[in-house]
Amino acid sequence: MTVLLVEDDVSIALVITAALEAEGFPVVHCDTIAERDKLLTERSFSALVTDVMLPDGDGIETLSNVSRGRPDMPVIILSAQNTLDTAVRATDTGAFEYFPKPFDIDELARTVRQAVGASSSLRVGGSEPEGDGLPLVGRSAAMQAVFRMITRVLRNDLTVLILGESGTGKELVAEAVHQLGHRQSGPFIAVNTAAIPAELIESELFGHEKGAFTGAVARHIGKFEQAAGGTLFLDEIGDMPMQAQTRLLRALQSGSIRRVGGRDEVRLDVRIIAATNKDLQPLIAAGLFREDLYYRLNVVPISMPPLRERPDDIEALAKHFLQLASAEGLPRRQLTPGAAGLLSQQPWRGNVRELKNFIFRLALLAREDLIDVDTVAPLLPSSPGEPPQSGSQSSNLDQAVELWLSANHPSSGSIYETALAAFERPLFAQVLQQTGGNQLRAAQALGINRNTLRKRLADLALDPESFARRT
Repeated sequence: MTVLLVEDDVSIALVITAALEAEGFPVVHCDTIAERDKLLTERSFSALVTDVMLPDGDGIETLSNVSRGRPDMPVIILSAQNTLDTAVRATDTGAFEYFPKPFDIDELARTVRQAVGASSSLRVGGSEPEGDGLPLVGRSAAMQAVFRMITRVLRNDLTVLILGESGTGKELVAEAVHQLGHRQSGPFIAVNTAAIPAELIESELFGHEKGAFTGAVARHIGKFEQAAGGTLFLDEIGDMPMQAQTRLLRALQSGSIRRVGGRDEVRLDVRIIAATNKDLQPLIAAGLFREDLYYRLNVVPISMPPLRERPDDIEALAKHFLQLASAEGLPRRQLTPGAAGLLSQQPWRGNVRELKNFIFRLALLAREDLIDVDTVAPLLPSSPGEPPQSGSQSSNLDQAVELWLSANHPSSGSIYETALAAFERPLFAQVLQQTGGNQLRAAQALGINRNTLRKRLADLALDPESFARRT
């Protein structure tokens, strides 16, 4: 029942040793890969607990030799390199568990006890994937929880429900599960269920036969069939019409679909990932979302933290977006520590999407390659963490009108129409952004008729399709 611990940080090694010995597991400690391999040739161990970065190499890269020599020995990996890449690499080695530092020592001890008693058949092997191009960035504890949940669903087809505010990166999680999972060779089909008119959503999802309804001049293959062999991502699932919810539930229960107007059952070969920025429980209570569908979708929930709960990630995200901006043709920029610190103090109510847009704007407008506090501060909407004061919104609007009049000088007799158009354009754009381009929901939010909204959008040359959300 002896555990081999490979850890070069003496203080951490002492804490782990004490915790494991309290659980009844004697510990043999070493701090290099060479010592580890020597010990493994000399004796047997019930489990291996190893750090990743060791003085003589990468603890993960060398685990393939350990697995070949000791296939029944569970491996638990510790790492201060808290990235999705590390989590995936750890999982693909067949590790029993992965712990990002800092970790709960009691949870580690419990995991070792479970690992020792577990069957080796529970271990999953695999080749090491490429670390480049992984879609998620973050080393905070909140993102580590997300990474660990992602690694748990890569080798199965369990349905995943991604929860989180708009702009937190829900679609990036769905893409990561697809790209890193065993269905990566199949298609990834994303559907914004809030952007499809209610009368068309069943046809879009399940397809239709020729003549099924007026305008159905040919057979149409729906998103379920398009995603065969891959992943179907249902975004904004909380806005799906009730009738379509019933059809979706039936598809998930039976594993098959029937095209609109068709009789034949089409067997499904697709992984379902859904996402929503809404709390579904109140919708269930109000009769707007089926409770049985919720439990069908909520097999593996993954909660995306808002950016305000992971301020430690903001600097890394900002640098990442500066690289993306450079790749898209904008000037190559760098942040000073002071500028990064100032960004980390902002509330970022629009989450990662807002930060990305801000960084791209910085890359475009900055006069110097090195972006400092003096460059960042004027572009920020308000002082960090400072809530709007009563009356400040009215005051800001008064100032905006005054500035607009002085800057545009509209001709006499056209001031009202010109100002109204100038006000409606950003207003409609914001509401359409929030509704993912759904004109019906936008009209309801604005309190105007849908036809009126459509006419004004045409007058203002605003295309609602351009606001379809990708979270």
